[in-house]
Amino acid sequence: MAEAALLTTVLALVALAFWLTTDSDDDNGGGGLMQPSLVPVPVRRQG
Repeated sequence: MAEAALLTTVLALVALAFWLTTDSDDDNGGGGLMQPSLVPVPVRRQG
């Protein structure tokens, strides 16, 4: 029974480590939100 608990714990830790390393949505892989990208907006100048 101890072997089953140990195996479950090890698999859970491996799955958690894998999830934390691959679940990043930004460029540097550090987690958190993505940096906003600048989009050019046309401006009409009156005058």
